[in-house]
Amino acid sequence: MIIVDDIRKSFGEVEVLRGVSLRVERGEVVSIVGASGAGKSTLLQIMGTLMQPDSGVIEIDGMRPQQMNDRQLSAFRNGSIGFVFQFHHLLPEFDARENVMIPALIGGMSRREADRRARELLSTVGLADRMNHKPSALSGGEQQRVAIARALVNSPAVVLADEPSGNLDSATRDDIHALFFSLRERFGQTFVIVTHDETLAATADRKIVMSDGKII
Repeated sequence: MIIVDDIRKSFGEVEVLRGVSLRVERGEVVSIVGASGAGKSTLLQIMGTLMQPDSGVIEIDGMRPQQMNDRQLSAFRNGSIGFVFQFHHLLPEFDARENVMIPALIGGMSRREADRRARELLSTVGLADRMNHKPSALSGGEQQRVAIARALVNSPAVVLADEPSGNLDSATRDDIHALFFSLRERFGQTFVIVTHDETLAATADRKIVMSDGKII
């Protein structure tokens, strides 16, 4: 599903990624761990096409984003990659259903189908009775479930998650972890998760450890 080959990235004189290579299989749940500054989030942003590497090759679901122009890249990112961040970034003026619908509408899905898809996913993540609530009326865990549903609405090739449970209490965190694996079983979804949470990291199919810009 994902091929990363000899990726390098520097910011000024600081080399953040130093020849990173990895493979992620379809339907795999992979965790990436390491101390702060190890390069985990930079790697995830490059995998998500939010940042360009200085050198090296990225391939996602058979496509090479580095060969795309800006318009193609935006469409590819919206349709093939789902994002879940520590802070959910929901739009406060829209309810949960509308927040989930937005990427689908941007991708050209009809409003009727986007609405159907949003309702289905919100039910899947346990929010069937909360989909008409705005983010301010939802708990932190509920908001993160909306963000996960939003990440899945376009049936992406992969979901990239950066500290997805880092802002949640322990009980809610466990629920979110269980949800990832439930979604993998139901949809065959591929997940790459950057985390400091050793429990989540240990339950992944594979744990990748980074240090000083390299996989160790």
